[in-house]
Amino acid sequence: MESIVLYLIPALGIFGLVVMSVQSRWVYKQPTGEANMVELAGYIAEGAMAFLKAEWKVLTYFAIVAAVLLGWSGTMVETSSPVIAVSFIIGAVLSATAGYIGMNIATKANVRTTQAARTGLKSALKVAFTGGTVMGLGVTGLAVLGLSSLFIIFYNIYVANTALNPSGSVNGFAMEKAIEVLAGFSLGAESIALFARVGGGIYTKAADVGADLVGKVEAGIPEDDVRNPATIADNVGDNVGDVAGMGADLFGSYVATILATMVLGREIVVSDNFGGLSPMLLPMLIAGLGIIFSIIGFSLVRISDDNGNVQRALNIGNWVSVIITVIACYFIVMWMLPTNMTLRGTDFTNTGVFLAILVGSIVGALMSIVTEFYTAMGKRPVNSIVQQSDTGAATNIIGGLSVGMESTLIPTLVLAAGIYSSHYFAGLYGVAIAAAGMMATTAMQLAIDAFGPIADNAGGIAEMSRLPKEVRQRTDILDAVGNTTAATGKGFAIASAALTALALFAAYVGLAGINSIDIYKADVLSGLFVGGMIPFIFSSLCIAAVGRAAMAMVKEVRRQFKEIPGIMEYTAKPEYEKCVAISTQASLREMMLPGAIALITPVVVGFAFGPEVLGGLLAGVTVSGVLMGMFQNNAGGAWDNAKKSFEAGVMINGKMEYKGSEAHKASVTGDTVGDPFKDTSGPSMNILIKLMSIVALIIAPHINVNRTPHKAELSPTVTVEQTVKIPADKRL
Repeated sequence: MESIVLYLIPALGIFGLVVMSVQSRWVYKQPTGEANMVELAGYIAEGAMAFLKAEWKVLTYFAIVAAVLLGWSGTMVETSSPVIAVSFIIGAVLSATAGYIGMNIATKANVRTTQAARTGLKSALKVAFTGGTVMGLGVTGLAVLGLSSLFIIFYNIYVANTALNPSGSVNGFAMEKAIEVLAGFSLGAESIALFARVGGGIYTKAADVGADLVGKVEAGIPEDDVRNPATIADNVGDNVGDVAGMGADLFGSYVATILATMVLGREIVVSDNFGGLSPMLLPMLIAGLGIIFSIIGFSLVRISDDNGNVQRALNIGNWVSVIITVIACYFIVMWMLPTNMTLRGTDFTNTGVFLAILVGSIVGALMSIVTEFYTAMGKRPVNSIVQQSDTGAATNIIGGLSVGMESTLIPTLVLAAGIYSSHYFAGLYGVAIAAAGMMATTAMQLAIDAFGPIADNAGGIAEMSRLPKEVRQRTDILDAVGNTTAATGKGFAIASAALTALALFAAYVGLAGINSIDIYKADVLSGLFVGGMIPFIFSSLCIAAVGRAAMAMVKEVRRQFKEIPGIMEYTAKPEYEKCVAISTQASLREMMLPGAIALITPVVVGFAFGPEVLGGLLAGVTVSGVLMGMFQNNAGGAWDNAKKSFEAGVMINGKMEYKGSEAHKASVTGDTVGDPFKDTSGPSMNILIKLMSIVALIIAPHINVNRTPHKAELSPTVTVEQTVKIPADKRL
């Protein structure tokens, strides 16, 4: 039975990748439209690929250096291994590949969505959403295949090589070493995700701000007008930030969630039909089956005619996939897990595990509903920002900040209740498996999220190609829904990050050899405060980077309008490539410092002040980061849809206001402020939280209060066997 389930999991990942290929070929077969549309789409694709190659070059150097350091550190502690360097590289490569898959299909689907929008909204939705499904299946398929394959390979290696085992339990030792490999895999994935998300976010928002402030506000032309020099860079940014960055982000989040559950599952000693592996196999199997259930949900996302409700269609597909997953989890849990289990002194049942999964799904659903309320067009929060735009940009910005801050209230209470409930039902394992259950339908969540940038690009191509007005109106409908789904996806991600971080935190405490984090101690309380500060300085660096790059973009666009006669009359072509170069160079330069903070801070604090202070730091980062993520994502999403409300036409003080009005210009300013919130620093919070926890998990054996001495510290007359060993339940 163990072997059947063990090999079924990678098979499910492969199946997801096969369906991805079928969906991808369908998109490629759709018509691309006129030569001018194809040419513009080509510029966008070339710019996106040029950025990705430049980013990969920088990240390759980082990955090599990090892998060497990890490999070296693996030789320093008896409970660690240099193999972690190999899994780190694999995780980094697959994370980058996940981002590439999404970006590649997005740059193919955008122009095809534009062409489909010429015939109707129904056709445009089908093309854009199918492009999104390719990304969703690519990310989840690679994650499930990579995780399960590495586990199978290294678990079997260590079971077979019993001579490597210093303890009496062959299976226990093999599980320890396999988990260590997966921790390296997750670290590689999350590291690349952070740089990809921050770098891509800086790129897209620098271009977007430049296009908005000069094109819309100063020149009075549409954002995506072909005369706007920043428009190609803006559309490239939609792909490298909102698609490639998001793909790497969700790949890392998905992997970290499964890893956290497996780390805690390793500590549960059970008698089952799966060689004692059922608590570890369960999250991987749920993730694999979630791919199948997401595919079922894909088939339900459709509208009957061009007057159909796009948001409703997406919601139906999403909720059906979630409900099927929850129902299936009941039978899987009852089949795999024994009736009674214990983890760190807490007793729970398989029924409790299922109830924890149910809690996770409910938390995810409520987070999505609340986020949709605060960011959707037509709802009270967005309408309040619209009304405040009538008196200028200042009141618009005040309204958006207020909505963002208010939006943290209900989600925080929901999250707190979810943590408490899942722990009540199944202890720390319940918290982790709740996050795994929530993330099971990541393929569907990503498909819903990714179709938005595709629709946004499609609208840009329609505008630049000067197609009939109704084409842009159809793509704008998809884009407005995409803004809401993007915001709900980010809320979903930050909720999963909080649950996953708590599970990783619990795993870290065990591996570091400490029993608790005592905030009565001055040094631990100091670590808590420093941790609470990190999301603020991280956000500051990201937002300031967008501001600096945007200033350079604004100056370049102004220069071109001034020095290249004929742009406004369509007789001269703007120098698009110079704007693309500004965004590329700025993003690669500015992404390094925020990334370094996330990676280096836990190492410095852990080695300088010990595991308990590092635990305080992680607690501070988690709480502060979750709140900052909610605030920034929701404020930015609300500002964006307030602007979209004017573009569709909105009633203010008894009269209709449209694009080009003074109130609309005020909303553009608010949207510009919200851009780095929702697309750069806000979505990076969930990666920051998990990445720092994973780094702490990796270094835990090195700072364990009961650690085995470093090999270099051992006396020549003292063998490893003579040293005090870390207990089996404390080893990675």
